[in-house]
Amino acid sequence: MALIPGGHLVAKYLKHVENINTVFALSGGHIEQILDGLTEYKIRAIDVRHEQAAVMMAHAMSIYTGKPGVCIVTAGPGFTNAPTGIVNAYLDNAPLVILCGRHPLRDDLKGALQEMNQPDMVKPVVKWYATCYDAKRIPEYLGMAFRYATEGRPGPVFLELPPDIVNIKVEENDALMPGRATKKYMFCASDGDLERAAAIINDAKKPLFIGGSGVRFSNCGDALAQFVETTGMPFVLLNNGRGELSDTHPLCVWDVGNIGLMVSISQADVIVLSGIRLNWTLQSGQIIPPDAKVVRIDIDPHEIDRNRAADVGLVGDAGSVLAELTSRVAKRGHGEWISTLRAAGRAFIDTELKLRETPSDPIHPIRLTAQIYRAAGDDALYVCDGGDTVYFGLVGFMSRHKAGVLGQPSGLFGCLGTGIPFAIAAKLAHPDTTVVVLNGDGSFGFNGMEFDTAVRHNIPFVCVINNDCGWGMIKHGQEMSIGADRLICSELGSRSYEKMVEGMGGYGELVTRDDEIIPAIMRAIVSGKPACVNVMTDPTVTSPATPLFAQSLKME
Repeated sequence: MALIPGGHLVAKYLKHVENINTVFALSGGHIEQILDGLTEYKIRAIDVRHEQAAVMMAHAMSIYTGKPGVCIVTAGPGFTNAPTGIVNAYLDNAPLVILCGRHPLRDDLKGALQEMNQPDMVKPVVKWYATCYDAKRIPEYLGMAFRYATEGRPGPVFLELPPDIVNIKVEENDALMPGRATKKYMFCASDGDLERAAAIINDAKKPLFIGGSGVRFSNCGDALAQFVETTGMPFVLLNNGRGELSDTHPLCVWDVGNIGLMVSISQADVIVLSGIRLNWTLQSGQIIPPDAKVVRIDIDPHEIDRNRAADVGLVGDAGSVLAELTSRVAKRGHGEWISTLRAAGRAFIDTELKLRETPSDPIHPIRLTAQIYRAAGDDALYVCDGGDTVYFGLVGFMSRHKAGVLGQPSGLFGCLGTGIPFAIAAKLAHPDTTVVVLNGDGSFGFNGMEFDTAVRHNIPFVCVINNDCGWGMIKHGQEMSIGADRLICSELGSRSYEKMVEGMGGYGELVTRDDEIIPAIMRAIVSGKPACVNVMTDPTVTSPATPLFAQSLKME
């Protein structure tokens, strides 16, 4: 009978059951046998410089591939470095599997190296957590982890694997390898609720569809296309759902940006919300007119009436519900409403549209975004990271790809530092696609060392830094609230980030003039290296998001 180490069982399950080909990790003695198993089963290990980046990369991989990302972190400090990424994934409802080392079971309560109660620390921010105490049951525990991560409302899960479980050898035939779950259990609303929702939609004069991350993880682009094309309803997809149906679709109204979206919502008489929470980014539902009718689709029944009562709530998987709705709604057209909506939205962003077309000295961030888009086009994957920087990126970029434009700090956690890890995952998931991350200079500092990871593993992408020499959103918020003469902890100064990247073996270039932007980005793309284009931008500019953010913090 063949013997197999527990750590190799982990890799065998990942490879042969879940078809995982890439994992993200940082080395440690407690997880050595798991890492060795990756070599044995030819799973690519992307070793990072900080565990939060490993979690963020796994998070992004789940978005880009539609199946759980996997990361491996070691015990103690390796574990405590990870929660920022874990919380971000939890609040983003992203399915990922975190495998974590711990001190040996035999040394419990003896003061072992890195002995701590990890599960109790992580349990508030994961869907499921467990410690495996039997090497033969490792595949069983992994099967549970993947099911919990994906079924229903997705999210991160945490499995602790002690060294005296992963280091021992067991009979391979005793460790039964479960089959991969091939059936995803879909939930759909009742016939009565579907009929009531269809009646509301059929009566609508000015309908609007808003979809979120639930649309992405339902993988329901075809069902969504049939629904909006049957109803003639304009739509906007936000968060991870963006791109599930292309930004360039004729019924998509992303061309009027975030502000245009707010205008659209304020004028709509029927709003269909699918897989999206009414959190602070949508003013906790207060932006919806009181007399507008709301049809809400969500896999989590607790979301249906959260922050705004739904006229009809449809509990279920977004794709299943949309398919059922499409069979019940009438074929409609709303051309006049869409034209009115676009005209109103464009009127609100007229100044912004002109700034996109106008060279400026110093460079305006929205002009920078427009020039990046001209260089890379809609066939690129874009990631945005920062405060004001995310606003400019989300409104300035368009993509024809699923999850083609992502801006994590715009989500519920507002987590900075995701840009570079997300860009690395994007390139791994789509190696033949250009990947561009627009980074604030502040947020660049969180995971800038991951350029070393990208260089070592030959993962080329382009990072364009919107360098306003400070924490722009915070700085301008302080100017509004406590005064420009009392700025504190919000200024960074000019730094040569491009030289840092060059020093690690990447490509770097400094840009100070408008006419340098596109040539520099093109050189960065063709360099074939992880690249940093450090663009000095106007430090006095703020985005429309900053006063909204500052207002949300006022206690009056």
